Amino acid sequence: MDGSQGGMDGLPLEPAAVRRFLSDNPEFIRDDAGLLDELGLRVAAGNVVDFAPAALARVHAAHQREAMQRQQIEAVARANFSAQAQTHGAVIDLLDARNHSDLAWRLDELAQHRFGLTAAVVALEAEARVPAGWTRLVEGQVDLILGGAQRLARMGFAPTALPLFGARCDQVRSMAMVRVAMWEPARQGLLAFGSADPQGFTEEMGVELVAFLARVVERTAERWPIL
Repeated sequence: MDGSQGGMDGLPLEPAAVRRFLSDNPEFIRDDAGLLDELGLRVAAGNVVDFAPAALARVHAAHQREAMQRQQIEAVARANFSAQAQTHGAVIDLLDARNHSDLAWRLDELAQHRFGLTAAVVALEAEARVPAGWTRLVEGQVDLILGGAQRLARMGFAPTALPLFGARCDQVRSMAMVRVAMWEPARQGLLAFGSADPQGFTEEMGVELVAFLARVVERTAERWPIL
C-alpha cells in the first residue's frame, strides 16, 4: 500500500481508512524501525508499541512553552514595577520645584537620568513669551502635533514634534506626548519626552504613566501665576 498515492481512486486517504489499515496490519508500524524512530515510538516487550517517548516529548515541549510564557510575564511585571517606582520618584522631584523654570529643568534631568531618555519638554501655546526653559507654541500647534483636537496623547515618531526638542532634535527617534491644560482660562500645552531609541516609544504602548506625570506637571505649574 503506497500512502503517498492516496486511495485507489487517487484521493487522499481518510483517517478512518488509515485506522482500519493499521488495525488490520499492525506489523506495518511495528516492523518499520525507521518509521518508529521518526514517530518517536519504540516496541516494548510483547510486541506492544510504546508511546511513552512521544508522550514525554509532548509533555516536555508543553512544559517549556509554559516556562517561557511565565518568564515573559515575570519580565513584563518587573519592568512595570521598575517604571512605576521610577515614576513615583520623579513625582517627588517635581513637587520640590521652586518655580516654572526649575520645574522644566527637573523634568529634563529626571528624563535623562531616571529614564535614560534624550530630553523632556514642557511646551505652551502663547502669544508672547513663556517661562524660562519652556517651549513656546503658536495657537493650534498642540492639535497639529498630536494629530487632532480630540487626541490627548501620542506615542511613536512624529516629525512635526521634532522642533520641541531644540538642539537635541537630531537625537530623538521616538516620542511620548501628552496634552496638558493649565491655569484659568485653560492654556493648552504639551508634555513631551524624546528617546534616541526608535522603539523607545511605540504606538502600541500605554500612556498611563506619561499621562500621570503630565497631571503632576499641570498641578505643580499652577502653584505660580503665568507672567
